[in-house]
Amino acid sequence: MTSGDLREKVEKALEEIRPFLQSDGGDISLISIDNDNSVKVKLHGACVGCSVNQMTLKSGVEMTIKKYAPQVVEVINVQE
Repeated sequence: MTSGDLREKVEKALEEIRPFLQSDGGDISLISIDNDNSVKVKLHGACVGCSVNQMTLKSGVEMTIKKYAPQVVEVINVQE
């Protein structure tokens, strides 16, 4: 799988979870994919200050990304 293919799969996973985040006033964007197995994302809006955003990141976002791209080993939320 090429880096472009991996990026496409990760974006497709984010498209699947985005409506759930948006319904709570948040959003998510892909920042980077490092070493073809580490995905960096940024949570936006209500997700930034949400007390359960780490749970959302692990159980929702990471699980969905791994469904589309099983080689991904971690999903990191960056706070720029």
